[in-house]
Amino acid sequence: MKDKIFEHSINKQFEFDESVASVFDDMLSRSIPFYAEVLNLVCELSLKYTHENGAITDLGCSTANTLLLIAKEAKFPLRLKGIDNSEAMCERARRKIKAYGADIEIVEGDILEHAFGTNSVIIANYTFQFIRPPKRVKLAEKIYESLENGGICIFSEKIIYKNKILNKKMIDLYLSFKKNQGYSDFEIAQKREALENVLVPYTENENIDMMKAAGFSEVVSVFKYANFATFLAIKT
Repeated sequence: MKDKIFEHSINKQFEFDESVASVFDDMLSRSIPFYAEVLNLVCELSLKYTHENGAITDLGCSTANTLLLIAKEAKFPLRLKGIDNSEAMCERARRKIKAYGADIEIVEGDILEHAFGTNSVIIANYTFQFIRPPKRVKLAEKIYESLENGGICIFSEKIIYKNKILNKKMIDLYLSFKKNQGYSDFEIAQKREALENVLVPYTENENIDMMKAAGFSEVVSVFKYANFATFLAIKT
């Protein structure tokens, strides 16, 4: 279904309710530059760092696109789990998983409270940015503790730049991308207003420092376009 949520005036902050869940796949593909390529990168890295019967958990899994791709590409059995606090997202994820005949567990729960178990890979795509900043390091620490030695966390984020001129140019580049995807100026402005104080981005270095503070020995950006980046954090 095509994302038309912000064609009309809204009177509430952005939330992952049924109206968003119903168009979320379209919203992702039209709102995140190189979304499909990032998904493939996350899948390939996950499979390189896991092992037979290894556990991979996706935090804020939404409609399970990432886990479904991993399940499709895996050459050996894995334990795949997604956690999301949106009932609507979890329900759509379960329906998609059933349709594809995949073996993936979906848990409706708060990632700040739910136990992750022991994992070889944890994925958090565009998830930290929706966690209040004071709680992000605690989540990063929880991820670190739940990983096996040699395990990884792959996470993607919208980022900002300290240089105000550069940051403005990157925002303009992103706005051009959204317009090219068919969003109107009104829709773009409406969504930006709805996300105000809901999505709080960090700089690239702030994301790296956060993961290093949690214990990760190496944290690198493996993909970046304008104000979006994907990071790899390794536990040794």
